[in-house]
Amino acid sequence: MDDPEATVSEPVSVNSSTEAYCHLHESYKYILLPVTYGMVTVIGLLLNGALLWQCLRSRPWSCSTVYLVNLAVADLLYLPSLPLLTVSYAMRGKWIFGNVACKAARFLFYANMYGSILFLTCISVHRFLGVCYPIRSLPYRTKERAVWGSALSWGVVLIELFPTLVFSRSVVVDNFTICYDVTSPSLLFVYFPYGITLIITGFFIPFLIIFSCYWSMVKVLSRSQERITVGKEIRSKSIRTILVVCTVFALCFVPFHITRFAYLFIGAYKGKDCGSLNFVVLSYKIWRPIVSFNSCISPVLYFLVARKNRKLMLNLGKNKVNPSP
Repeated sequence: MDDPEATVSEPVSVNSSTEAYCHLHESYKYILLPVTYGMVTVIGLLLNGALLWQCLRSRPWSCSTVYLVNLAVADLLYLPSLPLLTVSYAMRGKWIFGNVACKAARFLFYANMYGSILFLTCISVHRFLGVCYPIRSLPYRTKERAVWGSALSWGVVLIELFPTLVFSRSVVVDNFTICYDVTSPSLLFVYFPYGITLIITGFFIPFLIIFSCYWSMVKVLSRSQERITVGKEIRSKSIRTILVVCTVFALCFVPFHITRFAYLFIGAYKGKDCGSLNFVVLSYKIWRPIVSFNSCISPVLYFLVARKNRKLMLNLGKNKVNPSP
């Protein structure tokens, strides 16, 4: 099935041997996507570059700094692919950069998204341990563990996304070159199990871990009878920050993966339902640029949260050593 960002008359695979054609009303994308991707490229390079520079200047590195550096690197690897997509959509979806660049652009988008999700998961687990088990977790909250966790996250991303390099491709259709985000129409039925597996392992499981961690943190910080010396103002600010982080994560990633699942399912099994396909494609395309904006928002937000979090965990740690009477 063609990427919903690729063409107006789109071939849709109903099964491995049948194809139907749907006319998609999506002229708006040739304005929305170039403008959005252009903004994300400039803002993302500035903010992530500044964040990386600040982290590289700070010594010694904490666990949070290790994860933030990897988060910034994931964003900086993705941003150079956006000018190619900007040019392509400005040319009404025509791809002029060749098959290798097509595969690289699609791979880097998903590597950034799922890499960012994994690093945000690592940061969430680190904070959960620091807030809920500040003393007991000290052996596990070391810079060396953070380095190993980051390396493992990159390894998981590479393994998860290797099939993306195989499935994504540029194809000439009626003398018009298209860069497929998902795969060609004849392979969509084959791609579907992999696409669903990627949603589960790359998003759904980390999503549950992140929200479980923050829910546990909110419960600890909200306990009125908990004998802790953390001030009311610090607790309330920490809870507000947690809610902001969860809201940003949900807005960036949840709608995208819901619409992506619907897009894959309709394309693979209900390809002749052009009305549903048009609606899903519209939703998918609206949320895709929002995912890209996460490259600008997430690192800065987590950098600010990390500074507040260090003070909170320091207070909690002191309390566990010297509990109030």
